[in-house]
Order: sequence, then structure tokens, then C-alpha cells
Amino acid sequence: MGEPPNLTQLITGCRSRADHLEMRDGYTVHDPAYTAWTRGQPPMAAEQYRSWTDLITATTRRGVTVRRARIVSEPLSDYIRFEHHITAEVNLAGGEAVRWLPRRQTTDLALPGNDFWLFDDTVLLVHHFSGDGDKTGAELVNDTEIVSRCAAAFNTIWHRAIPHADYQPT
Repeated sequence: MGEPPNLTQLITGCRSRADHLEMRDGYTVHDPAYTAWTRGQPPMAAEQYRSWTDLITATTRRGVTVRRARIVSEPLSDYIRFEHHITAEVNLAGGEAVRWLPRRQTTDLALPGNDFWLFDDTVLLVHHFSGDGDKTGAELVNDTEIVSRCAAAFNTIWHRAIPHADYQPT
């Protein structure tokens, strides 16, 4: 048995849709682009995240739909304001569709406990983070019941969330 596939391999192997759910108010606070942004400098996000944008561009050109939903607390944390600031040049530039859902609008939803990627409604890559937002690991889930529940949650969130172009952060 070899190593489980990583995120890049899963995206590259995806045939129809890759959905990503983000629910934290901060990630990797030592990110150089974020650090530059907090200092009032241009974050150079397009350059720093070029490999990501190139991967997503190649994926969407193959006809794969890539959707990212972000559940956010309002007012936004500094990190999420940074993400909102770079979304057009990083995520949208590659062909991702991005939507935002204020956390206060999720009270009636059954949400998964962790961020995840869902590939072709069959494979789930669950991400684990420290309290400071640093990634501590990931697990691949193939259990059809868990995958189905996460797919249903994502679809509910997606339909309720606000498209990036229309979302005005507070």
C-alpha cells in the first residue's frame, strides 16, 4: 500500500466537481502574503499562489467545476478580510466559483466539524488545523454515509451563500 493521494493528486484526478468548504476565521497567520498585507504592503498573492491558480486553471479547463464556500464570522477577522482581498486574483482567476456565508445564517444547519474537499461526490479530504490555523494533518474518507452527509451540507451552504461579486464584508 502506498501513500494516500494528496490534494494536488486528488484535484488532478477529479472528473466533474471539486467542492471546498472553509469554516475557520483564520489560517496560517505566518503566510508571507498575509504578513505583507497586514503591514499595508501589496501581498503579491498572484505570484505566491501561482502554482495553485495554475492547477485550478488546468482543472477547470478540463471541464471540472471547482466551488469554494466560506462560512465567516462578521465582522470579518483580519485573515478573512485578506482572503476576500485576494480571492479575485487567486481563486477566481483560476476559474473557481467562490461564495461567502455569514456564520449567523448557519444556526439551523448541521455543519461538519472540519474543513474539507469533496471530489466527484465520492471522496472526502478532511483537513485538521491547530487553534492558530496551522494545518496539522488531513485524512481521506471514503465512507459513503459520511461523504453523503458532507455533500448535502456543502450543497445547502452553497445555495444559501452569497457569490463573491455580491458579498460585501462587514
